[in-house]
Amino acid sequence: MYDELAMFANAYSSATAALEKISGVLEEEPSVPEPASPVALPHARGAIRFAEVEFSYPGTSRQVLPRFSLDVPAGQTVALVGATGAGKTTLAKLVSRFYDPSSGSVQLDGIDLRSVADPDLRRAVVMVTQENFLFSGSVADNIALGKPTATRAEIEAAAAEVGAHEFIAALPDGYDTDVRKRGGRLSAGQRQMVAFARAFLADPAVLVLDEATSSLDVPTERAVQAALETVLADRTAFIIAHRLSTVLIADRVLVLDGGIVVEDGSPEELIGERGRFAALHTAWRDSLA
Repeated sequence: MYDELAMFANAYSSATAALEKISGVLEEEPSVPEPASPVALPHARGAIRFAEVEFSYPGTSRQVLPRFSLDVPAGQTVALVGATGAGKTTLAKLVSRFYDPSSGSVQLDGIDLRSVADPDLRRAVVMVTQENFLFSGSVADNIALGKPTATRAEIEAAAAEVGAHEFIAALPDGYDTDVRKRGGRLSAGQRQMVAFARAFLADPAVLVLDEATSSLDVPTERAVQAALETVLADRTAFIIAHRLSTVLIADRVLVLDGGIVVEDGSPEELIGERGRFAALHTAWRDSLA
């Protein structure tokens, strides 16, 4: 009896503390507020434009991205390359509207992202990062987060598209296997593959991959790259990766240094110009020898 009361008191205290934390989060004012009069974006094409954009992180005076303009046509795959702190992830977060620019505008199909309702934006732009969260529940449920109305056939097709179907089918209960808390039943590479399937099922107009292949071993990475060439063909994509094998599938490479685009061209063009990207490519090729 006393043991049960002690357990109940402990659970009650934990629940109360958790509720206070949740309440605090819910009371926070968003740093990227919803527009008062949103512009409808039912069918995004995926053209991205940075118009005279400058960016400094809130509360700091250091400029991360000096003023620049950039046009990325719909359907183009762009790789962002540069040293740590060059501004690659910041640029990607502006595309996803995790931040708003300090000045200028980021536009999707000619519409300022600050004028797009959040549900429309999250359907149009999807980001896959190095650390992706999986919830307790089945593999199918985690993939379906990309499109809650998806059928089982659509879920399995998305997994097959990224090369995840084989390992999922081999799990004890296949797509109904419980991945456990934070996806603990799966390896880091498998969790990343599920995240890819989730993103592809969402079918966004713009896909942002931020170090999204870093958790994959070489055989798995090759399988994903083969899938990416097919899946990215009809959508705009921004790829941030240190692995040059991933960068080489891009249509266009932007080399950043201190937030400034110092090289811009196709992988083949930049390799031939013997600049920074060519040096990175040579070092990567030598490492494979």
